[in-house]
Amino acid sequence: MRHRVRGRKLSRTKSHRKALLKALATSLFKHKRIKTTLAKAKEARSFAETLITKARRNSLHSRRQVISALQDKSAANELFGEIVQKVGDRPGGYTRVVKLGNRKGDAADMAILELVDYNEVMRAKEEEKKEQKEVKKGKKKEKEKKEVPEVEEAKVIEKEAVEEKPRKKERKKKKDEESSDEKSKKKGRKKKKEE
Repeated sequence: MRHRVRGRKLSRTKSHRKALLKALATSLFKHKRIKTTLAKAKEARSFAETLITKARRNSLHSRRQVISALQDKSAANELFGEIVQKVGDRPGGYTRVVKLGNRKGDAADMAILELVDYNEVMRAKEEEKKEQKEVKKGKKKEKEKKEVPEVEEAKVIEKEAVEEKPRKKERKKKKDEESSDEKSKKKGRKKKKEE
């Protein structure tokens, strides 16, 4: 029975599991959204939310605890600076896990782990990327128009298409005539040799 057994082992040793959670939390604080398996997302969510709760206290002791847990000062500074200001009023539930479905390779359940208050930021970034792509596409089209000279359309003559079929027949007749001429020449040579 699994009474009072908390957490997932994720098929890793304790040190490996701890390093994995540190890495996931660090990338979550830096990028505000990460894509991982469902089990890892659920474990990283609890780890990250405890760190955010500690960061809300904003004391020297809590800052040292977060830095020792993350082992990354830039992620800790991001957490204490920008993230705590956004989630300061929220009593909990700083992250969200969104299920994505199964991965193609091994059919593992995939999920997105994201900070709740950063939807607007992520949407703004996505819109900027779309605008940049559209600008690039427009530039490519302009270059193609400049590089490609205007080509005059070729005039189509229907008589040539009609005449092609008899030409093929004529070629066959010529080949037959040539082959018959060669045969007759060979016969003539044989007769001369016999005489």
